[in-house]
Amino acid sequence: MTDASSGAALGRVSYLGADSTHDPSPHLGFGIDIGGSGVKGAMVDLRTGSFVGDRLRRDTPQPATPDAVARTCREITDHFGWAGPVGITVPGVVRDGVVRSAANIDPSWKGAGIQNLFGRHLGGRNVAGLNDADAAGLAEVRFGGERGLNDGTVILLTFGTGIGSALFHDGVLVPNTEFGHLEVGGRIAEARASAKVRADRGWSYRKWSGKVSRVLAHYEQIFSPSLFVVGGGISRKADVWIPMLTVDTPVIAANLRNTAGIVGAAMAVDEGLRM
Repeated sequence: MTDASSGAALGRVSYLGADSTHDPSPHLGFGIDIGGSGVKGAMVDLRTGSFVGDRLRRDTPQPATPDAVARTCREITDHFGWAGPVGITVPGVVRDGVVRSAANIDPSWKGAGIQNLFGRHLGGRNVAGLNDADAAGLAEVRFGGERGLNDGTVILLTFGTGIGSALFHDGVLVPNTEFGHLEVGGRIAEARASAKVRADRGWSYRKWSGKVSRVLAHYEQIFSPSLFVVGGGISRKADVWIPMLTVDTPVIAANLRNTAGIVGAAMAVDEGLRM
């Protein structure tokens, strides 16, 4: 992945809308992270991976149809006065700019074209879409610090409504893995150990960490990773539950915690990434 500061080499798209309230700086990007419960957006400093100002969160509309979610995304960009290109994550497989699965969002997303859908609601601007966990992984590899994320096989997992996954080998992303849908002991992994399952069932961190350990042990057997990186909102309490895990592979918390999806989305549109 080329450095985000090398705009010409990346074929940077132009910012649209002369009346934007923000200077179209080559170091600024905008990302939106669509989740099962919330849609979150922020301006991102692409040199550091940090937010410029606060993020804005809106509840995911119910039903979470493509048009309803796209209108929420427009509300978020309008709040910031942002008129440039937008990177957007989707909780599903995104290939060739089309959403191919919809496990944790309305089924009508399957087959939706990212540019056509969001372009209509966002004034025709350029949009890049990618899987939410892939976005988080890209951001973590770029801005997560020198922690071995570019060496060997690394699996990043986001624990939320489901379990998202991003697989890297020597820092190169293998997109759309969706390991949360693998069967573990006769049950889908995310039905066994997502953060939502823990909250719904009122489990303690100790009980939940046992479920997570079983899922991670299954991934160990299949992929032999050198490192697990865990993110999502529940990573805020990583210092509580990571020490309770019982797997051989080292497990660390994502450095960007739950901001990584937004940052990765902003990186994707800045770099012209198309899945």
